[in-house]
Amino acid sequence: MPYSYFISDLHLNPQNPRSAELLLRFAADIAPGADALYILGDLFEYWAGDDDLNDPFHRRICAALRELDAQGTRIFLMHGNRDFLMDEELGMACNAFFLDDPTLIDLYGTPTLLSHGDALCTGDAEYQRFRELVRGMEWQSQFLALPLAERKAQIEQMRMQSETQKRSKDMSLMDVSDAAVNGLLRKHHYPRLIHGHTHLPARHLHHLDGHTCERWVLGDWDSGRAEVLRSDEHATELVVID
Repeated sequence: MPYSYFISDLHLNPQNPRSAELLLRFAADIAPGADALYILGDLFEYWAGDDDLNDPFHRRICAALRELDAQGTRIFLMHGNRDFLMDEELGMACNAFFLDDPTLIDLYGTPTLLSHGDALCTGDAEYQRFRELVRGMEWQSQFLALPLAERKAQIEQMRMQSETQKRSKDMSLMDVSDAAVNGLLRKHHYPRLIHGHTHLPARHLHHLDGHTCERWVLGDWDSGRAEVLRSDEHATELVVID
């Protein structure tokens, strides 16, 4: 029976080898045989630009995804809030196809909307302003013109500032807004929704305008285990790999 996997928020980095080991095992032993693997953002802890592909850690991850593609599982990548600078060279290194955020697909007969999820956290106005800035062509062009080492240093500084700000924010601001979710579901004619970003894996039902829409939230891989969503024409379920 055809099936696909969905993952997000792996935050891969050399300082957390457990997450990388889980992905390598997943790509080698579990994912082969699936139609597709959808990576819905934050594959890496951060991405400073495609000129960082020479890093041995990055090469190892890309090689594993490329090998999975060679076995017949298509790889789809979506930008997250940490790796929005991923570009064509990374896609080619992984043999992956980039998806817009959001993207509507036909998942075994069920219209399914895919998103990273950060655009739905509209209660955090400060973050949304930052998101709009760094997703702009002008900011990215100026930033990518800097030397790689300087880019990495700036990203580390931004991450430290972000962690400090999170501690002073109401946790509800960092979750998705019901109004934003409902607006997206209406816009795309009441599909199923799959997203990550919030690190709150769960299945939700939205009763909207006479429709019932299923929303699946993917988990992160920071705790040393992998949160994976498996879907076929009969069932969708969250699976934990540890």
